[in-house]
Amino acid sequence: MTMLEQLALHDNGIPIYVQLRDQLAALIGRGLLKPSERLPTMRKVAMVLRIDLNTVQRAYAELERDGLLTLVRGRGTFVAEAPPARAHKPDTEALAAKVAAQAKALGIAPGDLIQALKALKARAS
Repeated sequence: MTMLEQLALHDNGIPIYVQLRDQLAALIGRGLLKPSERLPTMRKVAMVLRIDLNTVQRAYAELERDGLLTLVRGRGTFVAEAPPARAHKPDTEALAAKVAAQAKALGIAPGDLIQALKALKARAS
């Protein structure tokens, strides 16, 4: 299954760029997108998902800012080589709050989210 086939956007009140950003981050986090792997062009993602190019650009830009993607002019967009080294406790707490809020919006119970994170950790070990 290609990366684009794994993406699903919903009309659930969460902005499209946030859904796209979070789904791409999840694919990277699960190891389904590997370091140095080239992503489809922003234009292709926009066409396949039938969304505005600016929406894709915003999602890619935020992932680049967070250190998950590397944009190389004229070459493409790639999964970053290493996770950002700047993660520390305040960033972790902010991320946890953000993920918990997104899970709540999707109707996912906190306990289910915790179990999913534990399963990801076990697979990564």
